[in-house]
Amino acid sequence: MNFHFTNPLCVATCWLAGLLLTTSNQAAHAQKSAISEKNVAFIEYPDFPEAHSTWGSIGYNAASNTVHIGVTNHRDNIGLFTYDPSQNAMKLNGFIRDMANLRSYQWQGKIHSKIVSAPDGSIYFTTDGGESREEYLMEHPQGYAGGFFMKWDSKTGLKNLGIGMQFESIKDIDIDPKTGMLYAITYPQAHFLVYNTEKNQLRDLGRLASSHVPRILFTDWWGNCYYVDWRQRLVKYEKDSDSLVFARESLPAFPGTPGSKIITGVTAFAKDEAKGVIYLITYGAKLIAFYPEKDGIGKVKDLGGVIETGHADAWGPYVPNLNIGKNGKLYYIIGGHDNYVVKDKTVLVEYDPASGKKTILQEYPITAVTEATGCDVRDKDGNIYFAARRNPKSEGDFTTPFMIKFNPEKEISK
Repeated sequence: MNFHFTNPLCVATCWLAGLLLTTSNQAAHAQKSAISEKNVAFIEYPDFPEAHSTWGSIGYNAASNTVHIGVTNHRDNIGLFTYDPSQNAMKLNGFIRDMANLRSYQWQGKIHSKIVSAPDGSIYFTTDGGESREEYLMEHPQGYAGGFFMKWDSKTGLKNLGIGMQFESIKDIDIDPKTGMLYAITYPQAHFLVYNTEKNQLRDLGRLASSHVPRILFTDWWGNCYYVDWRQRLVKYEKDSDSLVFARESLPAFPGTPGSKIITGVTAFAKDEAKGVIYLITYGAKLIAFYPEKDGIGKVKDLGGVIETGHADAWGPYVPNLNIGKNGKLYYIIGGHDNYVVKDKTVLVEYDPASGKKTILQEYPITAVTEATGCDVRDKDGNIYFAARRNPKSEGDFTTPFMIKFNPEKEISK
């Protein structure tokens, strides 16, 4: 394997205006929204009363026009669900520990990865320890054995493809849409894995981060895969040259002290292939337009914070989701992990790339929507999906998962 560096063609200057976790509703009412509750539906998961949460574990399968979600009790049981938009039906396909024939010492806490679809219509995902037995009992007989690669097909069921790395979770996965090659990142050591499922060939390309493991990787339309290193530089696996290409400059970040200016990692992405752009959101709550190129890194444009409040701060709210509508506008839900832009509320935001305008469309108390995930999940009719959870008690860890179905251009049929 070769390693080399390339300069992005352009990295825009970081905006001086940032975000403040504010108790004010000033930002929320800056624009009037044409979106109503009729554009949004909350859909529950049946037959899993102990369900606790969903993480990045949602994806769309174009071959069957279905949405797939991994739902967990955040301990040792994971349900795999399928939503059929044409029937407005949510179905439990089964539990991972049973379908994958896992032994007790191979317990899995959750699916953290997104769910990706292959050219043949099957889906792939990976598993994660997801709780304290993983964090504190690594390499212990009663600790964590490691995360698995999994393949599921509606006709043949679930196939366990094996552990990625011993004692390591697999935090995220993506796929080359042309060849079906899988890419993955592990936790806690942030090893980048390339897996050829046809040849059953798994390669470890080494560590790309250190103390913090960014949760998202993504691919472009050529099938190259991107992650970030510990300095928040984009790292590209360029499949044609079998090389890791490192950007020279870090992704845009808000000004701050040396310890907080560079906030590692990408939390969400959405692709607009027709316009040649992949939109990104960082842990530092920056919205970024990335223009990939087949060879090299490509250019990066800073689009500012996920919402503007008029205050400067190095740290912003948490946004682990991003979707793009058929209208070309971006939609994301701000909030989670105790980081909010409006006190005790999550907000649904629309960003119009043509005008640069960011508008809060809806507000939800955290007892109704505590957090939402989901990257680039949109069905053929333009419905957008988020994997969400709510905490009716507003404190403690007593969440319940559900799915959000949203259409910015028409009412949802219920």
